[in-house]
Amino acid sequence: MAVILWGREKLADDAGVPAGSPVPFGGIALAQNVRTPEEVDAALAAAAAAGGTITRSAATTFYGGYAGYFADPDGHLWEIAHNPGFTLEADGSLTLPDFGAS
Repeated sequence: MAVILWGREKLADDAGVPAGSPVPFGGIALAQNVRTPEEVDAALAAAAAAGGTITRSAATTFYGGYAGYFADPDGHLWEIAHNPGFTLEADGSLTLPDFGAS
């Protein structure tokens, strides 16, 4: 589990819900990391089929990954991401790189 802090406006823009968007923005997004870009697409399709609203279609990210966002039926934002720099272990735990290493 990791907590990553972004500025509110930057996160809203990244999630596809800038000021004036029809999807309200509560200031946070939950993220699920998956192993492949195909899993990102599948998770977003499943969310849409279950009543979620895609707020940003999956696309290549600035960090070389692949991600998209949806709002669940209660309006909570979720990011589904494949980050090649974050290792997902067989048990689903996330291993982050050492950001302090030079």
